[in-house]
Amino acid sequence: MPTAIIADDERLMRDQLRMRLEQVWPELEILGEAKNGDEAIELVNELNPDFTFLDIRMPGKTGMEAAAEIGNKSNVVFVTAYDAYAVEAFERGAVDYVLKPPEPERLKITVERLKSRLSSPAASAAQGADMAAILSQLAEKIASPKQKYLQWIQASIGSDLRMIPVEEILFFRSDEKYTCVQTDKFEALIRKPVRDLAEELDPSLFWQIHRATLVNVNAIEGVTRDIRGRHLVMIKGRSDKLEVSRSFLHLFKQM
Repeated sequence: MPTAIIADDERLMRDQLRMRLEQVWPELEILGEAKNGDEAIELVNELNPDFTFLDIRMPGKTGMEAAAEIGNKSNVVFVTAYDAYAVEAFERGAVDYVLKPPEPERLKITVERLKSRLSSPAASAAQGADMAAILSQLAEKIASPKQKYLQWIQASIGSDLRMIPVEEILFFRSDEKYTCVQTDKFEALIRKPVRDLAEELDPSLFWQIHRATLVNVNAIEGVTRDIRGRHLVMIKGRSDKLEVSRSFLHLFKQM
């Protein structure tokens, strides 16, 4: 029976990938799950799985750093939300990948590749031998200017997981536990605080206007003042008004 582990810092993504794998490859036994690269390395050493599904970006050791240490101990399958131009790096290398969110039809293609690896020890050995070159190529792609900033936000809506293009997000607003991700059509929640998002999003697209708020520049209709003298950002087509802290008022001097 083929075996695998799943490593992703988002529990919902781990659950979704496990469910999809059970649908398209019921014979595959998931031996364990990890929340970061360090835990993934420990599980590989302990459980010796045939396959290791690694999210590329995780806290602690990233998926790429973990893959470098795992080497040929397990067949690495990268899990990624990167768009087609970055996927080219996967297609050219002796490595497999799963795009977020995992769709059954696309996952079937990956599973067929993995089954071929099980029946061809030479293919698995080639992946281990080429891993350093593959990781170098991936690092170059990911570090390119096009991928400097987040392109997607992974957020939960009830029990569902959504991949939301950042250009569709109107604003982010945090409370003590969660950050609200507001689009024109729905609201979702993430655990990442605004201070982290501010470093990962393109500052020419998202302005931080408050310690708890980021707004999409293209969604701004204008700025008004209330009877208390507070400056409020108006959002196109919505009744939302977002407070601007004094330290961020300089952003609107040209408006």
